[in-house]
Amino acid sequence: MSNGNRSPRMMAMVFLVPLVCLTSCAPAEDAEADQAMADGTRWSHQDWPTGHYQVRTDWPKPLPDDDHSHDGWTWGSFGGVYAESPDRIWVAMRGELPLPEGVDPWTAYGATNVVGNAPPTTDGLSSRCQPTQNRRGYERRWHHSINVYDGEGNLVETWPHLDSLFALQPCGRGPHQIKMSPYDQEKHVWIIDDQLHVIYKFTYEGELVRTHGELGVPGRGPNNFARPTDIAWLPDGTYFISDGYDGKRIAKFDPDGNFLMDWGQAPEDPQNPGPSEFNNPHSIAISADRRLFVIDRGHARMQVFDENGVFLDMWPLTSPHWLGNQGTLMANHMVTTDGHIWVGDAPTNRILKFDLEGNFLYSWGAPGTPAGRIACSHGITTDQDGNLFLADCFMGRVQKFEPIEGADPDKIVGQLPREYPTG
Repeated sequence: MSNGNRSPRMMAMVFLVPLVCLTSCAPAEDAEADQAMADGTRWSHQDWPTGHYQVRTDWPKPLPDDDHSHDGWTWGSFGGVYAESPDRIWVAMRGELPLPEGVDPWTAYGATNVVGNAPPTTDGLSSRCQPTQNRRGYERRWHHSINVYDGEGNLVETWPHLDSLFALQPCGRGPHQIKMSPYDQEKHVWIIDDQLHVIYKFTYEGELVRTHGELGVPGRGPNNFARPTDIAWLPDGTYFISDGYDGKRIAKFDPDGNFLMDWGQAPEDPQNPGPSEFNNPHSIAISADRRLFVIDRGHARMQVFDENGVFLDMWPLTSPHWLGNQGTLMANHMVTTDGHIWVGDAPTNRILKFDLEGNFLYSWGAPGTPAGRIACSHGITTDQDGNLFLADCFMGRVQKFEPIEGADPDKIVGQLPREYPTG
């Protein structure tokens, strides 16, 4: 068992931002640099901002004007994205936002001169529903909260009956994540609303079949949550909910939704948080050997447990010190079937690769507004063709990255487990 102070083998890449990389960016190949990384030495080499991918600048396509005009409107903040298949990509969006006068249609809100990010909350309220002095002057509208796109970015399905559900209270900020269990043959869709403290389970057709939590009522119990964030499953259907911004625990349920147990708490000593103490268990994923990997976001670390909540290990998720030792907003991660962990690192806007023991292996990415840059990776998923999708919450966009020709497989995000039918 780790003592919690073990640092991963951070193999270096100094953060150099190329001047231009707007569409298809190929990686810089350098055998000497690769050897330096393998030796664990510092090196000024890095891939282009999109790594071994090229970004699709036309994905997704603008929303249709079937039920209302989008003239002067654009995407809101994106909470989550899940690729069921290459032609069924589920996207959770926190409402639509108005564009300032004179801004090109469908400009990402974070690229406008209004505020610098796509706000997920009601104007004048903070993420904790407290009044703010800095009113941004926008009025969000609840449309297209849950959408499904095909591989070309066309809208193929939307669930308008959920828009009113997310707008039930002024403090709501919409869906935080959208997921499917990889083992569920019926392909239920799970949506987490952190601000209103509920987790919803829908049929594949959009019928609500279960609600965990009481709407707008925070708490800690079998059916109360305090800003839950994510969900993950074992093959038998047992599932775990990370709870969350305020709950600071992991809750375990049987396949029928019955509460089994929970673990975790706020640190007794905030300056020295220990095992099973959380700032915010923000993202949870499970490896093939049934270990639970939990991003403890505000503490910038990964905590590892067995399926009964027994603490196994933890390691820091801070960026390498030559990138400034930043690492307080790691938002999301995947455990892939090839036995690796990919983490969205918000402070440096990079995608980090680790092995299952916490050793740092590789990273790519850069901040900024051009296509392919990142501004808070809040959701990460891949499809069966190797395409990567990122929900870029601060920028107000969801991006599709396609592997370039001849891409190094070790530098491409691997697959999620999927045992449901994909036809």
